[in-house]
Amino acid sequence: MNTRVIGERIKRSEDPRLLAGKGVYVDDIHLLGMAHGAVLRSPHAKARILGIDTSRALALPGVLAVITAADLGHANSPMPLLFLDRGFIFPRTHRALAIDQVRFHGEAIAFVVAESRYIAEDALELIDVAYQTSQAAVDLVEASRSGAPLVHDDTDSNIACRTVTEYGDLASAFANASFVLREELRPERGCAQPMETRGAVADFDARTGKLTLWDSTQAPIPTRGILAEKLQMAEADITVIAPDVGGGFGVKIMLLYAEEVLVPFAARLLKRPVKWIEDRHEHFIGSNHERLMVHDVEVAVMDDGRITALKDVFLYDSGAYCPYGPVNAECCQGILPGPYKIPNIYTEYVAVYTNTPIVSPYRGAGQPHAVFVMETIMNRIATRLELDVAEVRRRNLVTPADCPWNAGVVFQGNSPLIHRDCDYPAQFHLLLDSLGYQAFREQQAKARANGIYKGVGLAFYVEGTGIASYEGVEVCVEPTGFVRVTTGYPSQGQGHATTISQIVAEELGVDMSNIVFQQGNSDQFAWGGATFASRGTVIGGTAAVRATRKVRERALAMASDMLEVSPIDLEIVSGVVRVKGVHQMCTDLKTLSLAAAMPGLETGDEPGLRATGFFRPVGGTFSSGVHAMIVDVDLGTGVVTIDRHVVVHDCGLMINPTIVEGQIFGGTAQGIGGAHYEKLWFSPTGELLTTGFADYIMPTAMEIPFIEIHHLDRASSLNPLGVKGVGEGGAIPVPAAFAGAVEDALAPLGVSISAVPLTAPMILEHIRKAQKKLVGQTA
Repeated sequence: MNTRVIGERIKRSEDPRLLAGKGVYVDDIHLLGMAHGAVLRSPHAKARILGIDTSRALALPGVLAVITAADLGHANSPMPLLFLDRGFIFPRTHRALAIDQVRFHGEAIAFVVAESRYIAEDALELIDVAYQTSQAAVDLVEASRSGAPLVHDDTDSNIACRTVTEYGDLASAFANASFVLREELRPERGCAQPMETRGAVADFDARTGKLTLWDSTQAPIPTRGILAEKLQMAEADITVIAPDVGGGFGVKIMLLYAEEVLVPFAARLLKRPVKWIEDRHEHFIGSNHERLMVHDVEVAVMDDGRITALKDVFLYDSGAYCPYGPVNAECCQGILPGPYKIPNIYTEYVAVYTNTPIVSPYRGAGQPHAVFVMETIMNRIATRLELDVAEVRRRNLVTPADCPWNAGVVFQGNSPLIHRDCDYPAQFHLLLDSLGYQAFREQQAKARANGIYKGVGLAFYVEGTGIASYEGVEVCVEPTGFVRVTTGYPSQGQGHATTISQIVAEELGVDMSNIVFQQGNSDQFAWGGATFASRGTVIGGTAAVRATRKVRERALAMASDMLEVSPIDLEIVSGVVRVKGVHQMCTDLKTLSLAAAMPGLETGDEPGLRATGFFRPVGGTFSSGVHAMIVDVDLGTGVVTIDRHVVVHDCGLMINPTIVEGQIFGGTAQGIGGAHYEKLWFSPTGELLTTGFADYIMPTAMEIPFIEIHHLDRASSLNPLGVKGVGEGGAIPVPAAFAGAVEDALAPLGVSISAVPLTAPMILEHIRKAQKKLVGQTA
């Protein structure tokens, strides 16, 4: 029998090369004669472009080209709308370069190519642009109102989309409720900050007409398709390669950013390689943002704390364009009820254009917003009924006996949220027991008596994963004996090379050391989607199972003929195909691959011991979990210390528990950033004020506590591996847990939290207002 591979803590095969500094990122690509690009970006949030004079820039020695919208032709047509929504009113997408007006601070206006980046940057200052500024729509609520300044002149409002989902009998539930709670809640705007910013290198071979693009992207295959349309080239003449990518988190899957068109356009124009690497300031103003929503939420509640109806009408800041559609809002409403049994639901999301950078998914894609709303409501119910927050949650949970339970909402990709293969009460019991919840409550009371303000926050989540479209994997046993595994979707740190190889190794019966993994090159594998939505193992892993089982089936059939035994009497161990119980009767995959390389024409078999598998799910899968956080709040400074952070997680079968835990650790750290530190600020006229790490504060290792993880896995019944996805679950519940913990710590002061992130100055302001109010009440 084979040594078990799936489920084992195998070290990541990618790490030795990366840790030794042998990674190859976009900026590591150096080609002979390479020129360098720089982007001229709008300094205004809203302005008409009256004229662009590039003559002074072109006269600068070393400048090779200055490209404006007028030079691009068809390449400057609007970018595709990636996700349709049934509620669309005015869908609008961006162009590579602004034509007659700019709609956000940072929008691309011109592209300079020069012998060096230094010269290109100097040339930017020599481009003369005549602007006519006008009032910008910056505030989300104000922009949604009738009469607000229009982001797009050809519309009659800034409402891009309004989508309603109803389930059950809402009116009856509210009429029969013991009481109704209403809250306005705001998850504020932030953005992803991968260690590697975006970048592109393009090389056009004039002799062959072939274009190669090295792109720091999560989606090389779709990038090739859209780029071919923009440049009016055959896809066969374009190669897109995602080399090592230093973090993605959603921000590197735009399709397309301006520079992904401009760099290859310039390379073809100049007939020489062109490189552009985004600096950190550009990343803040030129890459996509996420997060901001305003929720007006109502719940109908019975006197025992059970929620009978939920109504949530919320605004979603789309930024200046909506190339992704309102996908974050769709994801938000798609998991809004979380693990709670709410029989009647009404959701309405309104996507609003503002004169701010485009908004698209960032780790969690609208789901942290939903959890913040739902868990805050749970805390409010507990306060109203004077119940413990844990007890209110327990009374509302979907139980295994309820499953399958239709939650009444629909996640991205038309995936209804149906609870199955889950046990939320068991998760909660494990969490509270691991945390020592009752003991903490006793310690909390004693600490308060001594002027120490500690609090606990609880946050459940359900994470939508494994959504369409499809992915594919090819498995090929080479005549050398190595097994080549190839897919199109790239890794940005998820560990695909390890997890997919583990799947193939176990299914085929080969050693991990014999597997060669290839990814992210459109010439090597030309079909598939991208790395997003925690779908790599759910979809790509299932495709790998399908491909490997085809190869195994053919290998056993060939060995059966060779050894004159039935295929059911054969097994494959470490690449050796042998008769069960008679191990000396054997062959190996290398020998079979050599034989398969020269098939008989009469059989109709294709050459090679290889197969390709594809998988497109029907609906999505849903993982889940619950976080608990214990904090200590300093009343004098508002500084919060996280004393403990406990996670209970269910992602189905774990292919590699170490990689799963790495995803949870990283996601939780990002969640802490979104909970306590990271917020983008704009001026009243729409200029982004937080454009560097001196202003946009991020947590370091010093601020991240030890994260205690417990697994309670229930295998998914929706795919042969039993996996559910894991990439975003760590980030999704943390802001809600943090806000709840701070609110619980400050409960004696009557502090109520309705927005995240909560920075120390914000918390201090809450404390001072509450103290002032208490003084006024006692005066």
